Amino acid sequence: MRTVMASCLVLALTACAGVNNRAVPVLAVPAVTQSLPDDAASLDPSDSILFWSDERRSAGFRDMESRFPGLEVAPAATPRPLVRASESLPAALQADIDSFISQTSAAGLIVLDDSEIVFEQYGIGFGPEDRWTSFSVAKSFTSTLLGAAIEDGLIDSIDTPVTDIIPALSGTAYDGVTVGQIATMTSGVRWNEDYTDPNSDVARMLAIAPVAGESQAVTYARTLSREAPAGEKWVYKTLETNLLGLIVEEATGQSLAAYAAKKIVAPAGFAGGLFWMQDLTGGNIGGCCLSLRLADYARFGQFVLEDGRGVVPQGWFARAGAPLVDFGPQAPGFGYGYQWWTYPGGTYGAQGIFGQAITIVPSDNLVVAVVSNWPTATSSANRDAFRALVERIAQAVE
Repeated sequence: MRTVMASCLVLALTACAGVNNRAVPVLAVPAVTQSLPDDAASLDPSDSILFWSDERRSAGFRDMESRFPGLEVAPAATPRPLVRASESLPAALQADIDSFISQTSAAGLIVLDDSEIVFEQYGIGFGPEDRWTSFSVAKSFTSTLLGAAIEDGLIDSIDTPVTDIIPALSGTAYDGVTVGQIATMTSGVRWNEDYTDPNSDVARMLAIAPVAGESQAVTYARTLSREAPAGEKWVYKTLETNLLGLIVEEATGQSLAAYAAKKIVAPAGFAGGLFWMQDLTGGNIGGCCLSLRLADYARFGQFVLEDGRGVVPQGWFARAGAPLVDFGPQAPGFGYGYQWWTYPGGTYGAQGIFGQAITIVPSDNLVVAVVSNWPTATSSANRDAFRALVERIAQAVE
């Protein structure tokens, strides 16, 4: 693998600086480098990650940087300590978690209660200093960077038309759509997110031929049509998070990885590095594929639980993690916010295919993170089992 320095901005650790009249720490910004594999994996839809064998997934999910181009963010200069609680979870519940890990091919599961570790376990040869890919858990990172860009005054609001920031979307199905409608996936644009179909939009979007001077996300957006008025219909679309990532990159003048170094990695205190994949035109893929240590997924969840430590607008996560889209009587209590899934009881979380998740339970100051290698991209049974497990953990720590 070849590594090329992309940026190395290191700021002295100082006391505090005012941002929008709120004091926030100014932290050393981790260096960002580019990782270029010598023999990158194919982006042909028929050879998509979606269709890899179990053995190939298990190896690839823990080592995406050797298979795909991307940007590497160094660990935080001051990692956040994760102290082990004096009391752990009840033995019977720990046994149930061990069983869940085994039955769902989980690579690791960690529980933070009041910011302390009450459970941490690994499987399938994965360890605490290894990294695992996120898949769509990355969407909630991109949403957080959107909040940071709004807090920094680089994006006016979620009501800003996307064409104000990405003029190249003028004349496409995204004309007249707002940033907030992209964030809630209510653009009204037609989309197929079928992970079992190599001809689906989600399988083909990163294989579209690059156009000089244009993001791959925009190039694919040009092929799409509208099926409903903006704001009226929710359809899950990974492309929209890729566009959201491009919105953040255009507004900030930085890659998602570089902005995340300042706005997530440093303030959340990641102890390990972050890898974020790039598409064929060099942009970070906003809807997918950053890699972290399991404990750093938990640190991100804790950072969110603490309302972003001044990085995002006050109350951002209360709104981002609220059911702005209500799934109605067919799924009572469930919905979607700004790139966060919402669950009954004020709980919300990030989800990724093949069993990745961070669930946040604000009422109990609880964070549960899991990374996995499910045999299929989606599994309602495994997802339901994880939610039920989180509920049992929440009851145990009350």
